Amino acid sequence: MSLQQLVLSLVLATMVFSVALELRLQDFRRVATMPRAVVAGLIPQFVLLPVGTWLATLVLDLPPNVEAAMILVAACPGGSLSNYLTHFGRGNTALSVTVSCVAALMALVLTPFNFAWMVASNPATAGWLRQLDIDPSGIWFSLLALLALPMAAGMTVSHQWPRLSARWRKPLGNFSLIALLAFIVAGLISQRQLLTLGLLPMLLIVIVHNASGLMFGYLTSVAMRISVADRRAVMLEGGMQNSGLALGIIAVQFHSDLGMVIIASLWGMWHIVSGLACALWWRRSPVLIPEMEPPHV
Repeated sequence: MSLQQLVLSLVLATMVFSVALELRLQDFRRVATMPRAVVAGLIPQFVLLPVGTWLATLVLDLPPNVEAAMILVAACPGGSLSNYLTHFGRGNTALSVTVSCVAALMALVLTPFNFAWMVASNPATAGWLRQLDIDPSGIWFSLLALLALPMAAGMTVSHQWPRLSARWRKPLGNFSLIALLAFIVAGLISQRQLLTLGLLPMLLIVIVHNASGLMFGYLTSVAMRISVADRRAVMLEGGMQNSGLALGIIAVQFHSDLGMVIIASLWGMWHIVSGLACALWWRRSPVLIPEMEPPHV
């Protein structure tokens, strides 16, 4: 793991911990009684965005490595960052966490399956087809280190030392947000040699692709008639893919092909921007979830 990946992992773990300081077991019990909302969060990730991306690559005349990268990102599950931004945007955090956990498990099978059939059935990317072998330990490590452990630690502190958690959650939430913004700026500075006019078409592709994921999440949540708070969680789960996982696969399977790396890297930076923009907008018109205290981020 590179220093950059380690720093981002620590930032994400801190975000999850600060979110967990305000979660209670009642929140997860409520989600368990609403399986429709969980299903709504999975459909955009594993059906709508992958299929929509595949159809787009059949129509667009893009370089094969760019199309393959788009397909790979779409086939990856959501990341833990969506949990923090859902909380920050006053959505249903417990639903977001639940969907992330289920998606991480499903990805062990569905990510290689979706990627394989989509690349193989597209004439432009058929030559790029590889035997995709995802190491389960990678996803399990992400699920354990970035989600399960900080979530369990935060909920334990909240239950055992409520006064301490009340003092911690706002400073930690603010620190996490500042650290995230600093990471975005640092990423842009480190990749400044790539920030040329020639990169604009790829950035436009990433922006439209990401907007499609957010739109699929929104349309699914509306079609399944879930609450506004649940809708916010589902929308972010649909539009925030685990680009870090995609970059790892690209490094192992495709020898860090430059075009694929650029697409996945731009995704990793842009979905933070778009997700944070949604969360900031939603905070202007908060919708609180029943049985939950108002967040103190």
